[in-house]
Amino acid sequence: MAFAVQSIDRTLLTNNVAGLAETAAIFKVPTVLTTVAAKGFSGPIFPEITKALPNQRVIDRTTMNSWEDKNFRDAVKQTGRRKLVVAGLWTEVCVVMPVLAAIDEGYDVYVVTDASGGVTKESHDAAVSRMVQAGAVPVTWMQVLLEYQRDWARQGTYDAVVKLAQNRGGAYGTGLNYAKAMLGAGAGEGK
Repeated sequence: MAFAVQSIDRTLLTNNVAGLAETAAIFKVPTVLTTVAAKGFSGPIFPEITKALPNQRVIDRTTMNSWEDKNFRDAVKQTGRRKLVVAGLWTEVCVVMPVLAAIDEGYDVYVVTDASGGVTKESHDAAVSRMVQAGAVPVTWMQVLLEYQRDWARQGTYDAVVKLAQNRGGAYGTGLNYAKAMLGAGAGEGK
C-alpha cells in the first residue's frame, strides 16, 4: 500500500511511523496492529513497527474498514481505552472508515496525520478534514511523543524520549544533537 502513497514522502512516512511505534513502546501504550490481506494484496506491515513492538500480534483482515473486523474491534475493546490514537495507509480509506465508526461508538480519536498517507495530498487532506468534522483530533507523531512525556522531570522515560527525538525527530533531533555537542552531555536536560 505504501507504493501508492503520494501525500507524504515515503521515507519520511516510514520514519514517522517508526517514531510513533517506538513512542508506543516507550510508554507501554496498548497497541493494536492490523493489515489488510497482507499475503495476497497489500503486503506486510512496516518492519519498523514490528521491530518496535516485537511481541505485538498483527491482525490480518479482509475488510478495508478495520472496525468491521470482529478480531480488531475485540482487540481495541480489550485495551480498556476510550481514547484511540490512529494511523495507517491509506488515509482516505483504511484510516477514515474505522475512525468514523469509532467516533460513532463514542471513542475519542486522535489521527496521526504525519504517520498516515493517502494516494494524493488532496485525498489525504480531504479524509483528515472529514474526520475532524466528525470529531477526530489531528496530531503528529512528535506531538504524541511529547504529550506522553509531558514533563522533562519524568525521568523514567526521559532518556528514551530524548534518544527517539534525536534519531527520528528531524530538525528537532538535529538541534538536540547540536546542543549536546556544543554544550555538553547534560545540555537541555532540565535536571
